[in-house]
Amino acid sequence: MEALSLLVAVEEAAAADDAKNANAAIGAGFAYGLAAIGPGIGIGYLVGKSVEAMARQPEAAGMVRTTMFLGIAFTEALALIGFVVFILLKFA
Repeated sequence: MEALSLLVAVEEAAAADDAKNANAAIGAGFAYGLAAIGPGIGIGYLVGKSVEAMARQPEAAGMVRTTMFLGIAFTEALALIGFVVFILLKFA
């Protein structure tokens, strides 16, 4: 009888660990989803304003395009940082 109660206790501990891992995965996915929203909006806004600037002053298109790509790189770095945090939350 004691072996049966020990087996039940082990199963309950395993279920608690599985629930903890599932909650960690859900939380990490939610965090990365939120972290990807900001850069997505930022890149969309940046490209839209750059196209507008190029349409208004075509002679400055080269400088605007260079600045746009730099802005996209910096904004995309935020999404990569969010991905790293996702990985840290998932496996920590």
